[in-house]
Parts: sequence; structure tokens; C-alpha cells
Amino acid sequence: MKKNVIGVDVSKEKLDFCYLQNEKLEKEWILSNTTTAIRSSLKSLLKELGLDASEVLLCAEYTGQYTYPLCCACEELGLDLWLENPAQIKHSSGVQRGKNDKLDAHKIASYANRFQDKVRLFSLPEKNISSLKQLISERDMYIVDKGKYQGQLTDQKRFMSPNDYRKKSNRLKALISGLTKQLDIIEQEIRELIDSDETLSNQHKLLCSIDGIGDRTAIKMIVSTNAFKDFDNARKFSCHAGVAPFRYTSGSSVHSRNKVSHRADKSIKSLLHMASLVVATRMKDGELRDYYLRKVAEGKNKMLVLNAVRAKLIARMFAVIKNNRQYEKKYEFYLQIS
Repeated sequence: MKKNVIGVDVSKEKLDFCYLQNEKLEKEWILSNTTTAIRSSLKSLLKELGLDASEVLLCAEYTGQYTYPLCCACEELGLDLWLENPAQIKHSSGVQRGKNDKLDAHKIASYANRFQDKVRLFSLPEKNISSLKQLISERDMYIVDKGKYQGQLTDQKRFMSPNDYRKKSNRLKALISGLTKQLDIIEQEIRELIDSDETLSNQHKLLCSIDGIGDRTAIKMIVSTNAFKDFDNARKFSCHAGVAPFRYTSGSSVHSRNKVSHRADKSIKSLLHMASLVVATRMKDGELRDYYLRKVAEGKNKMLVLNAVRAKLIARMFAVIKNNRQYEKKYEFYLQIS
């Protein structure tokens, strides 16, 4: 049974709502982007229209943290929420002239009404996963800032007077020291959070048993996959991380070699790249190093082979989680015939 659809255009300060019933526009309104305002408005709407929460579907473009109040309100009211990729909605809406939030809300509602059979309902991640995600985001921000300040210490010395450089370096060193201290605190909080959760602790231990997968990569994988609940298999996550190659051909004139897509989570891809470099070029031995050397000797492009190593690492991570057992470097399979 098709549900009544509400399209939501999300921005930092406000939300634009568009309510459709049987593909007909019934109501449009604007709210401030707070959980209280959204919950109160949706509750009043259900009462006004005499609808049950199970009869309504809300659809919004995923815009990161800005959708958090909407997610909380829907969870409290028991409303189904669909957070869709903005590019998916844009490319399915045909040619459009002009743009505003009101029009976008109507476009989102029309999309949800048309593709209800493809709905993927959203639910907030568990508290520990959410906290871990926030800590990792904050840690990455501090690491970037620390690197920027450290670069200033070395890059500017030759191009400033000694007196000016001394004053500047003292200020930069104070900032770096403060950031280092905060990074240590965050790392400790991350460790305590993982140790306090049996599932996260077990997954972290399983992932770190794989050659090349360190602490940061393991934690990032857990967060990116929502503790391996959001992805069914390694292939889907390879697409998400920009590791899976795709064919690009058209007619008789376009025959490009297979290549990865730029639509990817670059943060996890960079960590996987470093992991692949470790196992392929820096370890003295190992199956993946032997694979890398063999393929390069055959004339394969080095980056192409490294990308294959990334895919193999992803496959191993999903395998250890699925089987709930640590990675065995010299696994032997015995077939017993009775």
C-alpha cells in the first residue's frame, strides 16, 4: 500500500516541507531546524489529517549533521524516514529550470512518491557508534590543523626575520602542544568507548588481526559500516569506498579501460590505500606482497595492482566479521570424506 508522502528540504536553519496525497499537493510549510519544532508540527499534522504514523513516509536528502533533528523527531513519533542521496534525486527529476527550497521539497516528495518500492528506511545508529563517529571527526580535524601548524614552523623560517620567526614559532608551538594534548584525550576516549562495548571491541580485535589493518583503519571501518550492519558484502563497500572498477563504453567510439568512480568516501579510501602500501611494499613477506610483486612483474600498472590489494583487504575484513574469527595467515582447509 502506497503511503502519504512528505518531502523535506533540509538546510542548517530551516526545513521546507511538502505534503502530497495521491500525487496531489495538499500542504507546504516551513519550520526551524530543531527537534522540538519538527516533532510538534508533525504531531499536529497527523492529528489534523487523521493519519496514523504507519501511513506516512518522510523523505529528505541526506545532508550530514543537519538531518539529525529530523531523525530524532521521526524516531520519537515512529515515522518512517528515507534519507536519499541528493544526486539520486537530482538525476531522476529531469531537466529543471530555477531552484529554491520550496521547489526542492516538492521535487523530493514527488521522487519518494514515485519510487516508494525502492525505499530504504533510515534509523539512527546506536549511541556508541554515533559517539565514535563524532570523536573520529573531531580527531581528524585536529590532525589537519596540527599538520598545518607544523608546516608553518619549517616552511616560514627562511623567509622571515629571526625575531619575527621566533615570536611566531612560540605561538605555533603552543597551539601544537595544545592540539597534541587534546588528541591524546580523544584517543583515550575512543579506546575506552570501544573497550566498553563488547561488539565494537570484538570487531576491532578481528579487524586488527589482518596484516596492514591498524587501529585507525579498523575504527574507521566500524564507523563507516555502522558496525557492519549497513553493507551486506564486501563488493558493495568497495563501491562505497571507490575501490570497485567499472566499465566505461558507449557504441563503437568510447572504449575506456575499467576504472574506479570518483563518487566515493575518500576518507576511508585513503586509509585503505596506506594499508595496501604497507602489505604490498613494506612488509618483508606475505601473500599480498607476493601477489603485488607477481602482478607488477607481469607488467601490470602499480596503482591498478594496489587497488586490487585494497579490494582484497576489504574482502578479508568482511570475512573475519562474518565468520567471527581472527584472520589466519596460513589457513588450511581440510576436507573429510566419510
